[in-house]
Amino acid sequence: MKIVCLVAGLLVLFAAEILRVYFIMPFPGSQQSDTVSLAYWLHQNIGWLRLAGFVFLAYPTLKVFATGGRWAKASLTAALAIYALAFYLFNFRFQADKMFYQPQTKVMAARAANKVALDKLVIGVHIGNEAKAYPVQLIGYHHQVRDTVGGTPVMVTYCTVCRTGRVFSPEVDGKPENFRLVGMDHFNAMFEDQRTGSWWRQSTGEAVAGPLKGSKLYEFPSRQMTLRAWLNENSSSLVLQPDAAFTKDYDDLALFDNGTIKSSLERRDSASWKEKSWVIGVKHKDEVKAYDWNQLQQSSMIQDSLPGLPLLLVMNSDSNSFHAWNRSLKGRVLQFAKMPASGTLQDVNTGSVWTPNGYCMEGVLKGERLEPVQAYQEFWHSWKQFQPQTAQYKAQ
Repeated sequence: MKIVCLVAGLLVLFAAEILRVYFIMPFPGSQQSDTVSLAYWLHQNIGWLRLAGFVFLAYPTLKVFATGGRWAKASLTAALAIYALAFYLFNFRFQADKMFYQPQTKVMAARAANKVALDKLVIGVHIGNEAKAYPVQLIGYHHQVRDTVGGTPVMVTYCTVCRTGRVFSPEVDGKPENFRLVGMDHFNAMFEDQRTGSWWRQSTGEAVAGPLKGSKLYEFPSRQMTLRAWLNENSSSLVLQPDAAFTKDYDDLALFDNGTIKSSLERRDSASWKEKSWVIGVKHKDEVKAYDWNQLQQSSMIQDSLPGLPLLLVMNSDSNSFHAWNRSLKGRVLQFAKMPASGTLQDVNTGSVWTPNGYCMEGVLKGERLEPVQAYQEFWHSWKQFQPQTAQYKAQ
């Protein structure tokens, strides 16, 4: 009986510490199954599980150290030491918020004082009369950056393993909330709110565990493009600057933008429709569709229609900045043709000339602008996981 209690106590302690973190971090085999509910239960009950483990261990441990032989004492001491190491690692080293920290100094600079290279990718946000840009290389490490744009609080988030950038309101039920990075669900970052302890998925802003399960954060429109392209459209935009305290962490993501980073979790598969291929995802009401990044790069323009949404996707000449537009203007659906020599577009309806940025620069519709459509560049495995009803666009 003594041995049974000893083994049971050690198993409970080791399993509770390891599985609680294993299920929500990118360990081998940990992200393929729907284990969030189990991980959340372990997270919420870790105190009771530890207590149960120590109760099982108490009597046999006392007996071993009181009457056991040298080898028994040495073996038990080694087991307890290994548990102490596991406790340290899984509570102070392998926890997500112990690996990725928020900026210590947040500096937003105007173009004249900006130190971020103009070819770096950014997530751009425009609210009211203010525009701000957040370099992917920086927010990719931090996972979230809190700020205000146009006087509105925002939480700018990014998950490098899914290649998902999202901008949310950090309010829950109308109240300001603080979030910490708690782990992953199917390789997507999860945040825990301070008030209820609910877990929120970064790619959708949905609470997937806890008291607020099923709730969603409000998402602000955002756009991904190079900083140069963003500043060309928003010349007065402020730009998040690197925090010197995290230079090495930023350097580790230096090749993330173009997908050639060494990490297998973050590196791009240059072929189409593979797990790590890049796609552009569009969701309009109940319709969801994915577009192959390679195809858009090759053609520089894709025209498609979702129910209620005539869609135009355009790639800038830098092959990194993309735009998504509604082709409907004043009740008329425009059809576009490329003008390769100038890099502009022409609608065949009126012959007007348009920039890739959606502005009409010449012709009958001069001065008009197409309505932007929220679209995301991300890994195919992420888009199809969190948008399981998605269709795939196939060239005609």
